Amino acid sequence: MFPFRDHNPSERTPIVTYALIAMNCIIFLGYWSELDNNTAIYAFYDAWAMTPRDISAGLKWETFITSAFLHGGIWHLLGNMLFLYIYGDNLEDQMGPAWFLIFYLTCAIAAGMVQWLSAPYSQIPVIGASGAVAGVMGGYLLLFPKAKVDVLFIFIIFFRIFSLPAWIILGIWIALQFLNGFSTPADEAGVAYWAHIGGFVAGLLLCWPLFNRLGGRAYWQTHLGHPPHPDKVYTIARSRVPKIKRRRS
Repeated sequence: MFPFRDHNPSERTPIVTYALIAMNCIIFLGYWSELDNNTAIYAFYDAWAMTPRDISAGLKWETFITSAFLHGGIWHLLGNMLFLYIYGDNLEDQMGPAWFLIFYLTCAIAAGMVQWLSAPYSQIPVIGASGAVAGVMGGYLLLFPKAKVDVLFIFIIFFRIFSLPAWIILGIWIALQFLNGFSTPADEAGVAYWAHIGGFVAGLLLCWPLFNRLGGRAYWQTHLGHPPHPDKVYTIARSRVPKIKRRRS
């Protein structure tokens, strides 16, 4: 199941969301060619990734931010940027550009801190925007629990697109993070599950004042959990290539 778009249009251009996506891509392209050079990439991560052991020693606190702009591969980058693209524009629309940027960076710090606390003496560098993006997803769940999200379901050669409410997609995702977080030691997991959990919870809490300002439960009741504007409708255009019937010989 692969979420790839929502039906929740934003009312203004999400300049910060686009800028964050651009920054992540530009930074990644800057060291992409070194990914196969173990010596160079280890030195790079040592300088800019968040290593819990360093934080416990009182060093490199700035890496709570810098690590959120690093990725370990192209699919790691594309997955995080896709989720930021799907959910980020609507939160920026509600918060405004400046507050959304503060929100995003605060979620990144919270995600890094929870991951650090889960394994404070780990020597494994932690990288990726997923903690900050998880915060965006947590805020989205609070404000738009029934917004439609299109999911591409793939099973071997069968594929189909389903529209599901955000609370199902995001609920399954965070449940999996808790399941994997509790079942896998943090210093042995290849994925920073606790960073995801920390970012998601931080996003929920940081969005709570905005939720209350919009009306709290009354906001949900008024819009039934849907966005306060009409859904975006996607249409699949028919092919203009003429069909040629096969003739029997």
